Amino acid sequence: MNDKSFLVRISFLILTLLEKLCILFGFVLVRNTPFLPRKRLMNMSYRAWDFNRYSSLELVAHEIISNNIPGNVAELGVYQGVFASKINEMFADRKLYLFDTFEGFSEKDKAWEKNLNTSKNIDQDFSDTSVEYVLKNMKYRKNCIIKAGYFPESANDVEDTFCFVSIDTDLYQPIYEGLNFFFPRLHQGGCIFIHDFNNVTFPGARQAVMKFCNENQVGYFPLSDVGGTVVISK
Repeated sequence: MNDKSFLVRISFLILTLLEKLCILFGFVLVRNTPFLPRKRLMNMSYRAWDFNRYSSLELVAHEIISNNIPGNVAELGVYQGVFASKINEMFADRKLYLFDTFEGFSEKDKAWEKNLNTSKNIDQDFSDTSVEYVLKNMKYRKNCIIKAGYFPESANDVEDTFCFVSIDTDLYQPIYEGLNFFFPRLHQGGCIFIHDFNNVTFPGARQAVMKFCNENQVGYFPLSDVGGTVVISK
């Protein structure tokens, strides 16, 4: 593990510790949508430091399901499956496609970043995962469809449509390819979350989203979460 990866891991551990302390001592005072006429499925005790993204997932899932938007769900860039497990839970009756190398960043995509000079952290290590590790975190494991390998080749046999997609690959090329693959297959009323849009560590993410949106005249809405997620809807 290189120095940058070590610092990222330490930062993550510190954030997790602060989150637990906030919950323990009641320092988290945010009350999201207190006048919502239903019980929230997400609460501040779940990943409080990135609560905005998880809370937004719940709200979007409710709208999609309430409006009977057809299609299945997917995540491109699964890593250890933390966010994917919540997608699996929120869309309990939908198939969940899980696209990932399960080996960390692809050398092809790292080469793209070097050529574009867009990423400041392409040597970050995301290889500490596996299909088995991800699946054990899934509440509805039978709904999961593993698509291991390099994207978009790993999607060559996918002929499905979607109502919700999460793209969290950090790097320019897989984000751009992901949007080109999923957006045409997204039903009207569906949403795509793209992580790291406003993350200075991975500037290629923003460039990929802006290129796609400009080419296709698609609007977007940024979230105020830790990773700088942006939402595209149809």
